Parts: sequence; C-alpha cells; structure tokens
Amino acid sequence: MKLDLLAALNAARAARRPAVVVTALDSGEQRLVLEPAQDPLAAEIGRALASGRSGVVEDAAGRSVFLNVHVPPPRLVLTGAVHIAQTLGPLATALGYQVAVVDPRTAFATPERFPDVELRPEWPDVALPELALDPFTAFAALSHDPKIDDPALARALESGCFYVGALGSRRTHAARLDRLKAQGVPDAALQRIRAPIGLPIGASSPAEIAVSIMAEITAVLRRAELAS
Repeated sequence: MKLDLLAALNAARAARRPAVVVTALDSGEQRLVLEPAQDPLAAEIGRALASGRSGVVEDAAGRSVFLNVHVPPPRLVLTGAVHIAQTLGPLATALGYQVAVVDPRTAFATPERFPDVELRPEWPDVALPELALDPFTAFAALSHDPKIDDPALARALESGCFYVGALGSRRTHAARLDRLKAQGVPDAALQRIRAPIGLPIGASSPAEIAVSIMAEITAVLRRAELAS
C-alpha cells in the first residue's frame, strides 16, 4: 500500500469514518473509497460496509477486486443506569460494542452496578459532547426522566446515530414527541426514534427487554428487514 493511501486510511480510522480499500487482484492497483455513492462499485461497497466483512467482488469489466472494509467499532450509549442497562451493557460488550452509561443520579450510576462499562455520572449536556456520538453509535434512552432522556435524544438524532430508541409506552412516547417538537427537533428526525424500544418478542423482565433492544440494534446495524 502506498504511503499516501495508508495515511489517508489512518486519518479516516482516527476520525471514525468508514473506508474501503479496493484492490484489483490482477494488477494490484488500489484506491481508497470514503464516499461509496460516488464509486463505480457503490452497491457492492455498500453491502460490504453493512456487513462489516471484506471480500472479493467483480467490477463492471468482470475483473476480480478485493474490498478491504474498515469500519469503526460500534458504540452503544445509554442514558439511565437502570436494571435494563445492567444487562444491556454486558450484552453489547460481548457483541463488540464500546458501551457508555450516562446518568447524573449517582445513587444509580455506581461502579459496583456497572463494573465493566464506561460510566458517566453526569448530565447529558456534559457527557455526550465528550462522547462524540456519530453514525456508528447506537443510543438508547432508558431513564424514564425527561430531563435526562429528552436532551440526549435530541443530540443523538442530530449526531446521526444509526439507532435511536427510547423506553416507554406509546402514550409516554407521544408526550415525548410533543416535548421534542416544541424544542425544535424536526418531524423527520422524530420519526427515527424507535419506541416502544426493542423487537416485539413479548419481553417482560429487564433482562428480556435488554435482549429485545440488542436484537433490534443488531438488525438496524446489519440493515435487516424488520416487520413493521
């Protein structure tokens, strides 16, 4: 790999920006793709990025090319150091996510309850800018406290998180949407919030709800078809 291409790739990785190195197997010629929609292999690169897997494809001329996929490790940010988060955090960690829990309520946000995740006992307006949410971040609002969840949801939507979910009934969510709309969050962004959160698997316990949330996050990340 040429030094200028390697430098550009390292810069993209440092910025948590997805990148694909395309290598022609017959000639060894390489190019770095940062904007897949503008590349002749846009469809193939899009599928590779969605799966996170490298592999060989054919270009329009029938030549074999290798797509070397570089995607940032996914992150999961949770507001609310609640029972669901206690199961969801380790579950996400086991699936390769970097997990952070944000909750200013220090009685809940303790290292004893969350020993293996990044714990931020702060308000979202302090913690989230430092966490730098991005399109490879999933966000879930679990606190049931509008003072904590609402500003965090607004920032997650603004940051383009690939998944944004919120705990609560349909009635609770309707009131939440009214509050966020009054704060100036666009309707199109509000429609991205998945609520009630998680896949409809009949979950009842906090642990089962955590499983349903993680399953929904995985489906969205991998662009699986979800029933409406």
